[in-house]
Amino acid sequence: MTITTKDSEGIAGMRVAGRLAGELLDYLAPLIKPGITTNEIDRLADDYTTRVQGAISAPLNYAPSGHNPYPKAICTSINHQVCHGIPNDKPLKKGDIVNVDVTVIKDGWHGDSSRMYMVGEVSVAARASCGSGTALTWGTLATPSRLLPKGTA
Repeated sequence: MTITTKDSEGIAGMRVAGRLAGELLDYLAPLIKPGITTNEIDRLADDYTTRVQGAISAPLNYAPSGHNPYPKAICTSINHQVCHGIPNDKPLKKGDIVNVDVTVIKDGWHGDSSRMYMVGEVSVAARASCGSGTALTWGTLATPSRLLPKGTA
């Protein structure tokens, strides 16, 4: 796979798609509360993506060669599940944490993002895990390569 340099039009397209992914996650935030199912979150996300944003959800029916199509518009991972969980009918409960992973396609450009949500009041450990990924990522990105062990930068 080669890396291609994007022109200003391509960069603008990527920005739009990325902005739409962020807007979708913002839209979902107040809806994620105890009692909602990840299937309902999936339905709301797909409806918002198609009807409001005029875009499509990349995961829906994605099928690499030799695999069954992915049946949902988003991925949801609850509590200890690492990533790419398939939405289902199990209601979220107070104390859960859920990661929602979205990929919006607009005019051929993909905007891919995810966000952790806390469902009601959560434990101190759950709250810490929701923030630690961001802190770890930004901390790692901010570490100058000269300070990293040889062979890791």
